[in-house]
Amino acid sequence: MIKKCKNCGEEIEHEAKGFCHKCYVKLVWKPKEKECKRCKRILPLKAKGLCGGCYNTIFMLEATKARNHRIRHNISVELYNEITKKCAVCKFNKIVDLHHLDENKSNNSRENLVGLCPNHHKMFHDLRYRNEIAQQLREKGFNFKEEGKWNFKL
Repeated sequence: MIKKCKNCGEEIEHEAKGFCHKCYVKLVWKPKEKECKRCKRILPLKAKGLCGGCYNTIFMLEATKARNHRIRHNISVELYNEITKKCAVCKFNKIVDLHHLDENKSNNSRENLVGLCPNHHKMFHDLRYRNEIAQQLREKGFNFKEEGKWNFKL
């Protein structure tokens, strides 16, 4: 038996309280709310007993990071991971930022990219320490196109 949806008027074969499936989910159906295992908030749960935010944080983090590397840096995930494996100055490997040597974010050639820990990255962008970090990078074999750019005294 074909009937019309009470809300949108779409002809439906199987009804749920007089609504098509889309309208039923939108207007009538309410998901059960339970406590999230991770954040302990009372919310509708997704999979594995987690709310949507916790589920995405745990299970979708790597995919989101890979997507962001492609969008922000226009480089492959493999290249990004290789460059940011450890700081080029101190070999710190917990948190490593991507730095463009010529400070041109659109120049994503392999020779222009270097991994720096947050401390050395911040020091490079601070005029007081720029020459020191640049010299350490030169000693490690990194080439700068505009070496005279940082030859100044404070």
